[in-house]
Amino acid sequence: MGFLRRTPVAVAAAPSSEQQSAAPPAPSPVPVPQAGEAAARAAVRLDKPGSELVVRVVPAQAPPPLPDGLRAQVHQSLLELLGPTLYDPNIADADLGHRVRNALSEVLRRQSGDLTDAERALVTQQILDDILGYGPLEPYLRDPHVTEVMVNGPRMVWVERSGRLFEVPASFADEAHLRRTIEKIASKVGRRVDEAYPMVDARLPDGSRVNAVVPPIALNGSSLTIRKFSAEPFVAQDLINFGTMTPPVAALLHACVRGRLNIVISGGTGSGKTTTLNVMSSFLPHDERIVTVEDVAELRLGQRHVVALEARTRNTEGQGEISIRDLVRNALRMRPDRIVVGEIRDGAALDMLQAMNTGHDGSITTLHSNGPRDTLSRLETMVLMAGMELPVRVIREQVASAVDILVHQSRLRDGTRRITHITEIVGMESDVITTQDIFAFDFGRGMDQHGRFRGTLQPTGIRPHFATKLQELGIVLPPALFGTAS
Repeated sequence: MGFLRRTPVAVAAAPSSEQQSAAPPAPSPVPVPQAGEAAARAAVRLDKPGSELVVRVVPAQAPPPLPDGLRAQVHQSLLELLGPTLYDPNIADADLGHRVRNALSEVLRRQSGDLTDAERALVTQQILDDILGYGPLEPYLRDPHVTEVMVNGPRMVWVERSGRLFEVPASFADEAHLRRTIEKIASKVGRRVDEAYPMVDARLPDGSRVNAVVPPIALNGSSLTIRKFSAEPFVAQDLINFGTMTPPVAALLHACVRGRLNIVISGGTGSGKTTTLNVMSSFLPHDERIVTVEDVAELRLGQRHVVALEARTRNTEGQGEISIRDLVRNALRMRPDRIVVGEIRDGAALDMLQAMNTGHDGSITTLHSNGPRDTLSRLETMVLMAGMELPVRVIREQVASAVDILVHQSRLRDGTRRITHITEIVGMESDVITTQDIFAFDFGRGMDQHGRFRGTLQPTGIRPHFATKLQELGIVLPPALFGTAS
């Protein structure tokens, strides 16, 4: 997931490479102030659509430190006033917020002789963030330019900005403080995390994805990873502006979705697969019944006729687990026009292929892989995980007949997320699935002075076989889209 959010920034059109020699020097980017007390400042400039995003990050000054023990002292006084209700998950947020603010005013009134106005404001914000929000992470969750927050134990916090990692001056009071924050997040979605269940996937109210791991399997203290979502769902133009795709590729993917082709989006962790899936799902018609299946609900579709299903972990007795595979099977009984699976990672691949091969054309899913050919190998492996002793040739025939297009996405060394391949599955030759690249990323153009790749997605000059199928449906793809004359 993660891209920069759509936030008002300083935008300046940069000259093309052919004009650079004659054009005057580009103006310096205007700094964009960040939210949060210790956030960095980022200078952002977007060139013409499809070009690269240039970001310079300059660390901002950290807030003045509070006197030793002041925050803990105020926190303890607040706990004495409110008692166990301070962390009671059954109390509504609005009611708890009212109680905390009243009690905090009383505590700070007693401390008024020892606190400056700046200290009073800072300790108030930190305590409210801790109890009503997510503690020291709250400033970074509010920061629109932070796309991921990573906590490695109570004393180390990293964030991702513009595809690059930065350590930030934030920390939890101790391991217990970090655990309370993790438990708060998990309880909001009915999940638990403790020594018996030391791993949990959850989500924040805004849809941000959360993964937490606690001792005993986390050796250096609890680990928390939050992949943030944008305030508004991205659209195709956003991905074009980011350089993730080009206008011709956006037009091609729109046609493929409308033409009911089965699509698999692949890529590594953090390459932006879910964001691309969200954008491609926005192309789905509003008059079709769409069933989404996810491990943790992340998709935000704008269509009205959508049924969203979410997997469930087992309860304290070890019962009640509902897997992605269970949900895919059930989705087939719900009269879907389209099935959108957030990610397949096990035997659910077999059920997804069966759905694609039995009249549910136009399905879309994602999976982890290193490239288009590796995606096919991963599909084979996951089908075998279903426990069906199928010959490899039969599995490959299922894949070749079910999947029409592979969209592979990568997070490049410069931190940008790009679609690097649009690959068509042609069919079978002997025991091998044959493919052909329709678009491929041009790595041969090297890198610019900012360390960013100059290349973009380029057509390979091959007209895909599915163009004929789309034409029969009234969707005409011009030859120029593929770099051919006819």
